[in-house]
Amino acid sequence: MALDANDRSIAGFTMAGHSLVHWFETSIPIFLVVWLAEFDVSILLLGLVLAPSYGLFGFGALPAGILADKYGTKRLILLCLAGMSLGFLVLALATGIYAVAAGLLVWGLAASVYHPAGLSLISTGVRERGTVFAYHGIAGNVGIALGPFVAATLLIFLQWQLVAALLAIPGFLAVLYGLSADFDPTGAVEGMDAADASDKALSLSDLLGNTRTLFASAFAVVFVIVTFEGLFYRGMLTYLPEILEGLPALEGFAVGPDLEGIEPSRYIYVGFLVVGIVGQYVGGKLTDRMAPTRGLLAIFVVLAALALAFIPVSTMGIAPLLVLCGLLGFFLFAIQPFYQNAVAVHTPADTRGLSYGYTYLGEFGLGSASIAIGGFLLDAFPLATFFAVLAAFALTGALLSAGLIAFLDRFESSRPVEEAGADDD
Repeated sequence: MALDANDRSIAGFTMAGHSLVHWFETSIPIFLVVWLAEFDVSILLLGLVLAPSYGLFGFGALPAGILADKYGTKRLILLCLAGMSLGFLVLALATGIYAVAAGLLVWGLAASVYHPAGLSLISTGVRERGTVFAYHGIAGNVGIALGPFVAATLLIFLQWQLVAALLAIPGFLAVLYGLSADFDPTGAVEGMDAADASDKALSLSDLLGNTRTLFASAFAVVFVIVTFEGLFYRGMLTYLPEILEGLPALEGFAVGPDLEGIEPSRYIYVGFLVVGIVGQYVGGKLTDRMAPTRGLLAIFVVLAALALAFIPVSTMGIAPLLVLCGLLGFFLFAIQPFYQNAVAVHTPADTRGLSYGYTYLGEFGLGSASIAIGGFLLDAFPLATFFAVLAAFALTGALLSAGLIAFLDRFESSRPVEEAGADDD
C-alpha cells in the first residue's frame, strides 16, 4: 500500500532527523585524533571529555520521552536539530579542551531527544508504520556511514573548526525544512488529536502512574529485550573496527606507508554499515507481515550464531570474512524495526513518548555498558570470549522473546491495541 500524504510528510521529517543524529554522532570520533594533537591532552582526559556527551545521548532519552508526550513531538525534534547544530558551532569556536567539552555536552543533550520523539511521532502519526520504520532506519544508517566519511574527507583540506561548522549546516537546513512540514502527529490513532495528547498533565504522580502501567504490561519484557539488543549492538559497533584490523586474514591487504591510517578494515566496516541499510529496509517491511516478537526471536538466534561463527570464519580467508561481516551488518540493523514496532504494539498511544524514552534508555544508556565490558574482555581474555559474551546477550534476548511469545499466545492482552492497522501478538 502506498503512503498517504500524512505518512510521506512524517517520513521525510523523521528521516531527516534520524540521519542527522547519527551524522553528528559518528563524526565526533574523527575529531579525536585532531584534538589530541591540538590540545596536547591524554587519551584518558579526552575520553573523560567525550563520555558524558554519549552518556547524555542515552540517559537523556527518558526525560525527552516525557517532554515529547507533553509538548509535542515536532517541537521537540526541531529543538533537537537546532541544538545539535548549535553544539557543533560551539565546537567550531572552541579554543580549548573545556570548550570542546561544552560543545559535546550541548550535542549530547540535544541528540537524546530524537529517538523517543521521532519514533513516538511515527507510531501515532503513520498508518503504514512498518514501511516508514524501514525508511527511517535506512536514513539513520546513511547518516552513520556518511558522517565519518565526510568529516574525514573535509579534514584533509580544512581546519577542524571549519569542518565542525560545515557539518552543522545540514542541521540548520533540516530545521527550516521541518518548520514548513505539515502533518497530523496523531493521524494513525482513532479518537486522538494532538491537542488532547499535549494537554495531558505530567505531574509526578502521572509519571509514576504511567510508568507503573507500562512496566506492569508486556512492555517490561520488551524493555529488557531492547537492553540486551543494545548490549550486543554497542559492543559490536564499538570494537569491530579494531578487531578487524588485527585479523590475520587482512594482513596481506595492508596499504603502504603513503596511505597510513587508511586500513582495509575501515572499508570493511563501512561496507558493514552500508549492508545495514538493506537490513533496516527488509526488517521494516517484514514488521508489516509478522508479529514483532517472532521477528525478534528469529534474528536474535541468527545474531548469536554469527557471533559464535566469527572466530572460525575469520581464519578461512578474506572472502568468508566479508560474507560474515555482511550478514552481521544485515541482521544487526534488521532487528531494530522489530523492537521499535514491539514498543508501538505493547504500549498505549498517549504514553508513546515515555515508552520510547525508556526504550532508548535501555538501547543506548544501559546498552553502553558493553563498551566497558568489551574493553575488559578484549584486554584480559582471548578474542573468542568477547564474541561468546555477545552471543550470550543475543541468546538472552531470544529466550526473553520466546517467553513473551508463549505468554501472549496463552493469554490475550487485556488492553486492546488502539492504533488502526496495528499488529497484535
